[in-house]
Amino acid sequence: MPIPAYQDRAAPPGSPALMFALPALLFALITWQVVVDGPLVRLDERLSRVLVNPDRCSELLADLGNVPVAVPVLALALGYVAIRHRRAGTDRWWLPVAAGALLMALVPALVVPLKELTARPGTPAVPPATGYYPSGHTATAVVAYGCATLLLLPWLRTAPARRALVALCVVLILGASYGLVRRGYHWPLDVVGSWCLCTVLLSALWWFLRTVTTPGRSQPPEC
Repeated sequence: MPIPAYQDRAAPPGSPALMFALPALLFALITWQVVVDGPLVRLDERLSRVLVNPDRCSELLADLGNVPVAVPVLALALGYVAIRHRRAGTDRWWLPVAAGALLMALVPALVVPLKELTARPGTPAVPPATGYYPSGHTATAVVAYGCATLLLLPWLRTAPARRALVALCVVLILGASYGLVRRGYHWPLDVVGSWCLCTVLLSALWWFLRTVTTPGRSQPPEC
């Protein structure tokens, strides 16, 4: 079986720069508004009052962003991809897996200091505290499910299967995000900020997977 190539699909000119720049700029704008308590924050608080309606469904959806739920999904994907690359005889077969694991490890390393820096209070639905921006649960969901999707896509042979995987990833991320806002665990901007931050991280992983060299070693002919 030929080894899947992450770099087979050429990106349109200028798209890598846009993939990094647009979400990074939006994240910077949202973070600035949170820090200075700007008009975007006041709009966010009004929107939250409309959306918050804690129920069992929203709580279950929010759990999709929990580490014990999302990280094992990524771990299974990493294990599967490692085995497939190893069996296919891929040179440096461990690189995509290591990159995915590193990206997941970067989530708390980035999110925790940002929470300390912004010190945003929580919604009225949670006990008084600070450190809600950006949403760590959203970041965990986006990186875990997004990273698993990027790593698994090259191993799916048909376009419908790839579309189904991407759709499942989007549903999981949006479900977790909706649950966090609906339950009142986070303000909407907490979630959107995490989307932007993690889009940068996933774009970096996508670009790495496109550029990393993954030629296979010569395989013996089948008997």
